[in-house]
Amino acid sequence: MSSTAFSQKITGTVFNDKGDLLAFSSVIIKGGSVGASANDKGKFSFSVPEGTYTIVCQHIGYASQEKKITVNKEDNEITFILSEQKLTLQDVTVKSGGEDPAYEIIRNAIKKRTYYQNQVKAFTLDLYSKDIIKLRTLPKKIFGQRIPDEDRKDIGLDSTGKGIMYLSESVSKVYSQQPDKFKMEVTSSRVSGSGSFGFTFPTFISLYNNNVTVFSTAFNPRGFVSPIADGALGFYKYKFLGNFWENGKAVNVIRVTPRRSYEPLFSGIINITDNDWRIHSFDLLLTKSSQLEIMDSLQITQLHVPVSNDTWRVKNQLIHFNFKQFGIDAIGNFLTVYSNYNINPKFDKKFFDRVVIKYDTAVNKRPKEYWDSIRPVPLEREESKDYALKDSIYQNTKDSILTQRSVDSLNKKQGKVKLLDPFWKGINRRHYSKTNSYSYGLEPLIKTLEYNFAEGLVVNVNPYFQKNISKWKSNLSIEPTFRYGFSNTHFNPSARITLRTRDYDADQKIRQYSWTIAGGKRVSNFFKESSYSVLSNSISSLLWGNNFLKTYENYFGTIGYSRRYESGLRFSINALYEDRIPLNNTTDFTISKKDSNHIEPNYPILRLPAQFARHQAVVVGFDISFKPGQRYIQFPHSKVSIGSKYPTFSFGYRKGIKDVLGSDVDFDQWKFAINDDKNFKLFGTLKYKIGTGGFLNTGSMFFQDFQHFNTAFSRSDFGRNAEYVNGFQLARHYGLSTNTSFYSYAFLEHHFNGLLTNKIPLFKRLNWNLVAGTNALYVDKGNNYIEVFAGLENILKIFRLDYIIGYEPGKEPVMGFRLGTGGLIGGAIKGGGRAGRSTLEISF
Repeated sequence: MSSTAFSQKITGTVFNDKGDLLAFSSVIIKGGSVGASANDKGKFSFSVPEGTYTIVCQHIGYASQEKKITVNKEDNEITFILSEQKLTLQDVTVKSGGEDPAYEIIRNAIKKRTYYQNQVKAFTLDLYSKDIIKLRTLPKKIFGQRIPDEDRKDIGLDSTGKGIMYLSESVSKVYSQQPDKFKMEVTSSRVSGSGSFGFTFPTFISLYNNNVTVFSTAFNPRGFVSPIADGALGFYKYKFLGNFWENGKAVNVIRVTPRRSYEPLFSGIINITDNDWRIHSFDLLLTKSSQLEIMDSLQITQLHVPVSNDTWRVKNQLIHFNFKQFGIDAIGNFLTVYSNYNINPKFDKKFFDRVVIKYDTAVNKRPKEYWDSIRPVPLEREESKDYALKDSIYQNTKDSILTQRSVDSLNKKQGKVKLLDPFWKGINRRHYSKTNSYSYGLEPLIKTLEYNFAEGLVVNVNPYFQKNISKWKSNLSIEPTFRYGFSNTHFNPSARITLRTRDYDADQKIRQYSWTIAGGKRVSNFFKESSYSVLSNSISSLLWGNNFLKTYENYFGTIGYSRRYESGLRFSINALYEDRIPLNNTTDFTISKKDSNHIEPNYPILRLPAQFARHQAVVVGFDISFKPGQRYIQFPHSKVSIGSKYPTFSFGYRKGIKDVLGSDVDFDQWKFAINDDKNFKLFGTLKYKIGTGGFLNTGSMFFQDFQHFNTAFSRSDFGRNAEYVNGFQLARHYGLSTNTSFYSYAFLEHHFNGLLTNKIPLFKRLNWNLVAGTNALYVDKGNNYIEVFAGLENILKIFRLDYIIGYEPGKEPVMGFRLGTGGLIGGAIKGGGRAGRSTLEISF
């Protein structure tokens, strides 16, 4: 799509024979793939060199129309009036007794599916996309948080909460080669009122795949079954509606209906050409009963056209969605126009690399005139208005951002810090300056309060300071911590300084690295990586006298360095000094006096007969992880990973060094692990982490240096703040800690994502999904632990409930329920993945 290659415009409007506008009709030059799409108001426009052309206008459900036109030095305007498609039935015969003719057509299409899927070994094409999201209603508050009127105005909404929320266009060049090579170069991109690049991503939806992914797995991790998939006859019902003739070829119109609701299936119309059994076009719908997540409905329309004698490809694609949740009512149209196919390209061996999508350095710098000349879908009036208004505001803001007046305005706009802000809301401020901008703030004091029996009520004062240092091309972060326990009256101050560096200008590769220096006096868990939340421990201590976070004080100093490489390799090295000081209980206050009988000493009594003696430790170590096959999106000044089909391999080593700085420890530990998520589409998602390790030397060790595991705690406790695929659900905390020469573990869980549960009448409407798995630790025959569990997730889109049975040699099985987070929303909670965090255990 080059604006310099064309000279004159062909514009026009598409109506039906009743005088109604036909939105998103396809307009194409006969014999090729150059053309356009009509917009929502039936208007179309595209440019061509001088010459004589036959223009074809098509719309699903209507008979196509052709018009011959001569283009000279003047622009041309034409009107198409399409009549509803008249279907005939006599050209298809019933080939088996009583069966609808559609089934024989679909069987033939299924037989040809792999042929058409692999027919084109390589291709290039030009791609234009226009994405728009409109709000029809935006509530005053979402999840109790008020949306300021100024923010509503910035979005572009009127007083009723209506308006265009997002509008973008992009022009790209796409390259593809069988079996899995792909690259897209985004040459131009425009986002209304923004200098960003939008979320351009190739939306190639092909029914020639057995399993169809729409945008991403977030809409349904199982994908959706194609109406012509190998096993489609077991999922769909088909009805032959008739056929029509186009360019001397019969096209069969078939209605597609799911055999069962709450399966990942389409409904709608698919048109199959006769004799060669290829897809001509389709208009298919997904709804909540299709296991569609996030959206209420999603409609996909596609039109295919011949690009050579025997090869058809997608010409136009429209994705229309409706979203109505949390008081938000929105609709959107994602329109894509494909043109200039080349199905016989030649690629160099090194053409395809790890960069899947690459944005040109001038991608968002094209002038308005460029877009007006190249756009194959005319803007609607409200879209033109949105661009004009928001781009003007953005440009004025951009031009004035470095003026002193603008800087003063931005500083003033933040308002004054209110008296109660430090206690509940916290402080988050930014000092704007033409040459010296920085951020600073304070975590809310109330939300960082703790309670434990060693320190009593604990206050944590956590300020922060952040600044970009352009000279160093780095971000500097300073985070002091001031901790005070009211029962033991101990004051523990410390600070952490982090310098993160990324040289965007030197090269376009990912070579991020950081330095971290920290020191002072602090309170640490025996298991520093424990994911049990402080809030849960405070509640458990106050309500039931159960203090599970066993802690000690230490004077410490640490320095660390980490680096990330584009290959998927990550490397970190760390040196730690600790002067470890026992921390004993100083209070027994609980809400109920009888619960004070449950209070344990402030050390792991499962493994330690008495409190440890004060000692020093110097420990150095390194960690390496590698995820091969990483792929990336290359922006003009940054690169973002989009994952890999391979698992992550990690290796670590720790060494306790004796007699350095008075150190009393002497040990060597190694560990190795593999983890990944594998999506088996219709059969669900498997998440796993498998690891092994051991101690080569245990000459002098303390319990802090053992290998610990994330575990649950006791009966009736709140909150294990851990990913499920990273810990044990019923084992006692520190009960599995070891310093043996060898150990191995496995965390496995399978998310069925609706498989099985969508077969249960009535229950399937809840869209609760089955999850099952096992966790195991093996040291030797007498020291091992295994648990199996099954549960339901996506309860109210947030919660997950598991039933677990745990086994240890020589002990009675332990059984329990655990309520945690997992599902569409719950799985997105930070650190939770699909498994979630913050759990409540009820065991017996």
